[in-house]
Amino acid sequence: MSDALINGLAGAGGGIIAQLITYPLQTVNTRQQTERDSKKDNRNLGTFQQMCQVVKQEGWERLYGGLMPSLVGTATSQGVYYYFYQIFRNKAEAAALEQKRLGIGDGSVGMISSLIVAALSGCTNVLLTNPIWVVVTRMQTHRKESRRTLPDKGLSDATAQTMLSPVEPLAYGTSHVIQEVYGEAGVWGFWKGVLPTLIMVSNPSIQFMLYETMLAKLKKRRFQSKKGSNAVTALEIFLLGALAKLGATVVTYPLLVVKARLQARQVKNADKRHHYKGTWDAIIKMIRYEGFYGFYKGMSTKIVQSVLAAAVLFMVKEELVKQMRFLLAKDVYNTVKPKPR
Repeated sequence: MSDALINGLAGAGGGIIAQLITYPLQTVNTRQQTERDSKKDNRNLGTFQQMCQVVKQEGWERLYGGLMPSLVGTATSQGVYYYFYQIFRNKAEAAALEQKRLGIGDGSVGMISSLIVAALSGCTNVLLTNPIWVVVTRMQTHRKESRRTLPDKGLSDATAQTMLSPVEPLAYGTSHVIQEVYGEAGVWGFWKGVLPTLIMVSNPSIQFMLYETMLAKLKKRRFQSKKGSNAVTALEIFLLGALAKLGATVVTYPLLVVKARLQARQVKNADKRHHYKGTWDAIIKMIRYEGFYGFYKGMSTKIVQSVLAAAVLFMVKEELVKQMRFLLAKDVYNTVKPKPR
């Protein structure tokens, strides 16, 4: 099994675990990002209060709306990302060693090269998995609604309105969302928000640049202080991942909000201020009608969710890589070791 495939599978596993742990926070954050009425009372509620409000008004299941496609998307995204990241990383390391052989550099991959590697991996991932995240965003931002029927057509409108009877909530599953997106914009509807998402590649790029840089420095310091051992613990990986994600999220958060606005369901006959034709139209309308505050809605929730998810992902992924390499090495040893006579 190639090193790239090991990292891809480990990334998928780590992503699933991180997603399961942090998904309710992600749902609340997506709703905060797509809230377009700055006068709503929800903006004054804390993250935990909003979670309680969703549970009270719509039930526990709404905190996990879109969980299944999200897990598929996470496993696919992380698998694709780490697979291509390792391939591009191997090429960058080979190029660095070649430059060292020619007397240029010390043979290590620099910050700029790490940034390019992460950006190429991110672009590949975005183009392949954007349709999944369009579906997930729709399901996360969907509010449970009930249809009401008039009990008697012979009644006056005023009387009938007081006698409206609720029926079961409308189903809003994955297949329904796919049909809805396709009906609105055809195949290209599944790539809504792809431009800000491609720009958002800078988020994991910055994250991995910070992570790889801090990890390299930690290993170097550990090697110098422990006479040849540069091993790092799972807790240290957790903290490095958290710090790297924190820095990346603070820089790129406004793009996350724009992406979520574009991917969420838009009612065409609603207020034109809240209907976006594209990335620039969304940015201009948000500045005009909401001010720069609109670009930072739900940022505190996102920092908690993304930092926790990234830290868990890095920690689990590194542990899975170690275990998979150990098992593969053990299998090879058992295969080639001489049989006793």
